[in-house]
Amino acid sequence: MGIQEEIKRLEDEIKNTQYNKATQKHIGILKAKLAKLRDLQNKPKSGGSGYSYAVKKTGDATVAFVGFPSVGKSTLLNKITNANSEVGAYAFTTLTIIPGLLEYRGAKIQVLDAPGIITGASFGKGRGSEVLAAIRSVDLVMLVVDVFSPEHIPVIEKELYNVGIRLDQNPPDVKIVKKDRGGISINTTVPLTKIDEETIVAILHEHRIHNADIVIREDITADQFIDVISANREYIPSLVVVNKIDLADEEHLSKIEVLLKDRPHILVSGHKNINIEELKEKIFDTLGFMKVYLKPQGKKPDLDEPLIILKGSTVEDVCNKLHRDFVKNFRYAQVWGKSAKHPGQRVGLNHVLEDEDILTIVIKRTGK
Repeated sequence: MGIQEEIKRLEDEIKNTQYNKATQKHIGILKAKLAKLRDLQNKPKSGGSGYSYAVKKTGDATVAFVGFPSVGKSTLLNKITNANSEVGAYAFTTLTIIPGLLEYRGAKIQVLDAPGIITGASFGKGRGSEVLAAIRSVDLVMLVVDVFSPEHIPVIEKELYNVGIRLDQNPPDVKIVKKDRGGISINTTVPLTKIDEETIVAILHEHRIHNADIVIREDITADQFIDVISANREYIPSLVVVNKIDLADEEHLSKIEVLLKDRPHILVSGHKNINIEELKEKIFDTLGFMKVYLKPQGKKPDLDEPLIILKGSTVEDVCNKLHRDFVKNFRYAQVWGKSAKHPGQRVGLNHVLEDEDILTIVIKRTGK
């Protein structure tokens, strides 16, 4: 039996097994096996030929249009960026990932137009697994659907989930420290209502972890616990973009609004230029940017040209943005502002910055 067939068999068994206290452990083991197979399925294949979907990240953030063929992703890319993506009224027009640059409110946002994915993309259909793998490194996923095909949204979400992309989630607050001996020790700071300790141990054993200290600080599911063990998931916000609204009447648009009321979304028409400026603003706001002012050592801060970075960025993120050698030669940094305990606080690379902080980075002197 091939990997794909085994994945399908496990999915069917999980779906057909009634979940209760008695079956919780069994389902947890099945899900652990399934996750391992999916990770094996998604491993990059060495060698080979054909199109490469790797795109070098540039700018202050990277976002991607993801959706089925012919939903208007290329048209939207051309409307909001300087890219020139081929547009045609037929499927599979885009054969490689096309990058464009959106400059908005001082931020430079790289926008990717991915080839249209199809059901089964995460299994490699339509070169889908390669396309989806390239999406793992973006800062925002835009799920683009035709105004008459909102049912594509959960299909796209499932394909992204299968390649380890967790939309609109935060990493579970769980710490696993492996050790040489002593068995499994589980400590929780909250009551666990969705998974029990027996299931936790069974999942660990399925991943060949027999000695470890586990600290769980939130009420997690078996799937979330497996994600922590796998340690290769990407947690990315999403924005639903409903295109071609010029073709629908007000009644249909109202139904779409009701359907999407609980998640970030925008209704647009690339062809008729409807809500294109609003789309740019929605992308900017959903990403969440902040300003950091750089202060050279012994000099005044540059308050005229702030550095635009994503919320939650660390000193290390800034170093990587400024110069590739800054992390390697880093000594310490000083911070003034909301994130500092006191003005000029000395901090390390993992210090999380806040909006309008002033930052000085001190690096080792290199040879002449």
